[in-house]
Amino acid sequence: MALYAGIDVGSRTTKALLLNDEGEIISYHVLFTGADPKGASFRCLKECLKEIGKSLKDIEMIVSTGYGRKLVNFATKEYTEITCHARGAGFYFPQVRMVIDIGGQDSKVIALEDGMVLDFIMNDKCAAGTGRFLEVMAQTLEMSLEELAKEASRAKQAVPISSMCTVFAESEVISLIAEGISREKIVWGLHLAIAKRIASMAKRLPQGRPIVFTGGVAKNKGMVRALEEVLGEKLLVPPDPQIVGALGAALLARDLKDEGNRLNHHRTD
Repeated sequence: MALYAGIDVGSRTTKALLLNDEGEIISYHVLFTGADPKGASFRCLKECLKEIGKSLKDIEMIVSTGYGRKLVNFATKEYTEITCHARGAGFYFPQVRMVIDIGGQDSKVIALEDGMVLDFIMNDKCAAGTGRFLEVMAQTLEMSLEELAKEASRAKQAVPISSMCTVFAESEVISLIAEGISREKIVWGLHLAIAKRIASMAKRLPQGRPIVFTGGVAKNKGMVRALEEVLGEKLLVPPDPQIVGALGAALLARDLKDEGNRLNHHRTD
């Protein structure tokens, strides 16, 4: 059985995924990237192989993506995360017209038509509207990320958060706590502030529906709720939104094999 691997090296986490010849997901693994992206990518892939009792020689093609994609020197080819997230989202939802991806330290919105990328906007210069922003706010509120998400998913009211700069927003949250504002209102306000920022990015692109929400932050049901409220649209969320980039990379790896077969066929004609 030939295998095709996709490796998504993000700033916070690294994801590896294996497909078979039929395009079925065989295994995947997620771990923290840390200070050694190349080592993390190799360890992540080895964990996938270990899970199914296979070795590196069973892999036909490897595609890398993410901010650390160029460090994966054992990959066959590399693609941008824009291309890979678009392809991975289309695997689950073929009619997708827009992808919202919120990762650990960046966020992006991608407009698509017939599976092809039309345009995109990416925020990778600051932590605003990313998983890191939520991490800092959770620490300030002395909550876990899981508690933060649960609070946001059931909150009834919000207090407006005026700043999306992580440093200023943290100061604002501390002031709100000192004023006796409930954590529920602060948490929901933070989620709505991120949703409004993402919505402003989306409005600058060709509008299309349905919208697919990917990235680790898409596991946060409170963030899903906030985006749906601000966008006025039901979002589609893959079974594990964190691995969509790696999935797209693996699908592109499988495409490379098909392209090679077609090329060889033409050469023998």
